Amino acid sequence: MTIVATGAAASPPAPSDPAIGPLLRGWRERRRVSQLELALRAGSSARHISFIETGRSRPSEEMVLRLAEHLDVPVRERNALLLAAGYAPHYPETPLDDPSMDALRAGVERLIQGYEPYPALVVDARYDVVAANRGIALLLEGVPDRLLAPPLNAMRLTLHPEGLAPRIRNLREWRGHLLAQMERQIALQRSSALRSLYEEVAAYPVPDRGEPGAGCEPDEPVPYFALPMLIEHDGRVLSFISSISTFNTPMDVTVAELAIETFLPADPATVKYLQSLGS
Repeated sequence: MTIVATGAAASPPAPSDPAIGPLLRGWRERRRVSQLELALRAGSSARHISFIETGRSRPSEEMVLRLAEHLDVPVRERNALLLAAGYAPHYPETPLDDPSMDALRAGVERLIQGYEPYPALVVDARYDVVAANRGIALLLEGVPDRLLAPPLNAMRLTLHPEGLAPRIRNLREWRGHLLAQMERQIALQRSSALRSLYEEVAAYPVPDRGEPGAGCEPDEPVPYFALPMLIEHDGRVLSFISSISTFNTPMDVTVAELAIETFLPADPATVKYLQSLGS
């Protein structure tokens, strides 16, 4: 299955403090970088960085971009820094259904389809599903239609008590991993939509699994090399390790916020089962 989102992402709320100084200082402190260290990285002086942060100096557009680069500021927030300094945004935000994105969409679809029979999907900054392959469709079998209505949201589908949550055997551990991931993202993005999603899914009750069902335990313990997602499917337990990839040096806000998540089978039984379905 392939799902392509349409329309541009909603713009974040305007910052409450439009001054470049407090914003820059906030990013520097998040990265735990001193004024001197940032100045050395950016080819400036600690005095100049101090003057920018206190509002005594207005940085050039080039300097804003250079500082943002060395602080690893997300692309959307680089535009916010530019606006705060009185400049126009540098990075466009192109809707995924724009003709200029045809090559990107086609490439992403080939990538996740080539990963079959293993699950793979693409999400945006709010975890809305942009594309998914047949491996994901397999895991979603039995999920109520109302949860599958667009826009699909990966966090909501995973943690909702009527979604995948009742079938995830290590739900408390996997839920903790997902919520921590969202918390890290919220710390980097001033996104009210992402925070609302976090508050929603964090409030979902954790289903009481009760006793494991017969025939749902792996034959032998497996020494996992990372936290797996253990999920029941058709009377057996499938085990996956998640990996997330993003685009290198993106020049568009939409592209910068896309993430490709692939699920690698974590034990031989899962490999054998999925390959049997694929054949």
